[in-house]
Amino acid sequence: MTDQDTEKSLRNAFCQEFGLPPTLRACAPGRVNLLGEHVDYNDGLVLPVAIDRQVQLAAIPGADDTVTLSALDLNEKITFNLTDLENKKDATGAALPGWARYAAGVAWALQQENLPVKGIKVAFTSNVPIGAGLSSSAAVEVGFAVLWQALGNWKIDPLKLARICQFAENKYVGLACGLMDQFASACGVADHALCLDTRSLDWQAVPLPQNTAIVIADSGVRRSLTNSAYNDRRASCEQAVTLLRQYMPHIRSLRDVETTEFAAYRPYLPEEVCKRAEHVVKEIHRVNSALSALQRNDQQAFGALMYAGHKSLRNLYEVSTPELDTLVELARNLPGAIGARLTGAGFGGCTVNLVKLDQAEEFISGLKEGYAAATGRQAYVHLCRAYRAAHILD
Repeated sequence: MTDQDTEKSLRNAFCQEFGLPPTLRACAPGRVNLLGEHVDYNDGLVLPVAIDRQVQLAAIPGADDTVTLSALDLNEKITFNLTDLENKKDATGAALPGWARYAAGVAWALQQENLPVKGIKVAFTSNVPIGAGLSSSAAVEVGFAVLWQALGNWKIDPLKLARICQFAENKYVGLACGLMDQFASACGVADHALCLDTRSLDWQAVPLPQNTAIVIADSGVRRSLTNSAYNDRRASCEQAVTLLRQYMPHIRSLRDVETTEFAAYRPYLPEEVCKRAEHVVKEIHRVNSALSALQRNDQQAFGALMYAGHKSLRNLYEVSTPELDTLVELARNLPGAIGARLTGAGFGGCTVNLVKLDQAEEFISGLKEGYAAATGRQAYVHLCRAYRAAHILD
């Protein structure tokens, strides 16, 4: 379905749901991360791309403080009041379902910033696969933030908007995510990767290699990285910093540890903590190298860094799966392949592949066929482009 088809379908569904056409429409992209996985909560550098898989929202202002949401993909509808967000209850007093907490959390976080949030009726749909590691939740959050910004006629910097959405997910939804997902959706630049320093929050858009395509392969295995597994890995990184401070008192996070320093002090870390920290330290170094490769249009070097990143996520951070490993190994031997690795938190979801544009279709066919033969599963493979930031549609 094209973007125009989605817009038409959403408009029709909105009219059916609310009895009149929407007066405000927005879209917010998902993201794929090319390099820099599990480093955003370690003050590291990340290299995401906003993609043309997106959440689309249609809305009209409400007459009061009531928010009515219609999640078309789930066939569910909910109403809650903006004056009672702390309790996380709907209008009937029942607990808000998980999907509704992303929107409610954004409203709550905007209120914490003293930004006006008004009642609204919204229908929304998404072609960002849920649980695939492409940041469907962040796209929902940023999409609602953009809607409320337009409705309230206030304006803030996109990076600040992303930070508010991250705060909503951390404090309201309850997942200790970093800033990368919301940042990519709020700040995306067409045909560019985004290099974000998660410590200083400085960022730059870097042109993607010439004549290449981004191919995302969904393993069909839904991500099973629970909050506890994610938080355990984060805790291991924090423990590594505490232990390494005995030898390097100046460090604030793993960002401050050079690869040579880590090699010297790794014997003093417990085995699991050491593995988690080694991934982070070397992954941050890989992003620096990748940024240099992009700036000189060195596709081969960039691809090699992607493969190395996957190996580290598999062996050290231990968030890969047999299906993701199969997709990466298949990609390595297909026509047009430059680099491949798992993307997102891991334990299911997708791989991201950088592929020569003129061989992308051949690559996709080979990947689908090889994956089916090796696993008996179907891979959902998408040819994507780097997309612009969340915005109001005309």
